[in-house]
Amino acid sequence: MGNRLTQIATRTGDAGTTGLGDNTRVSKDSLRVHAMGDVDELNSNIGVLLCEDMAPDVRNLLVEIQHQLFNLGGELSIPGYELLKPEAVLALDEALATYNEALPRLQEFILPAGTRAASQAHVCRTVARRAERAVVALGNVETLKDTPRQYLNRLSDLMFVLARVLNRMNGGDDVYWKSERMAKGAAE
Repeated sequence: MGNRLTQIATRTGDAGTTGLGDNTRVSKDSLRVHAMGDVDELNSNIGVLLCEDMAPDVRNLLVEIQHQLFNLGGELSIPGYELLKPEAVLALDEALATYNEALPRLQEFILPAGTRAASQAHVCRTVARRAERAVVALGNVETLKDTPRQYLNRLSDLMFVLARVLNRMNGGDDVYWKSERMAKGAAE
């Protein structure tokens, strides 16, 4: 891996390029840089979510996810390198099963709303989906391992589930979409 940052304002990006971890330079609008940026934005949004009150197990899970997203960003910054391991995807699968088991089945779509923590989890979900799309786009033109794409896919699902968990933290509930179909069914 390249040298750790010792200064931030290097001015080497003034021409519209940025350095990767293998010391190559690429355009700041390359697919790789877009993917790295989306993963970084996701990690930052999880940091905002961590400012909210939540159960210690959820907090610990999110902190671990931040570390794994940093690994993913590092992997994206060094073509051909692997930092994010398949075990990280399995950990998300286990968390999904655990938290989903305690939730009631959905009968209708829910809105990305409720508590501030749940709403921020939904923001994380949507940024994870964008990061996943960016990784898929990059994978269409460069060889990537499957783990980054799978991790982001599972993480977006997990953020949806955690939003539901966070809405219930103090006796709350999901915010349901007012479907005309459901309203007609209730009126009949």
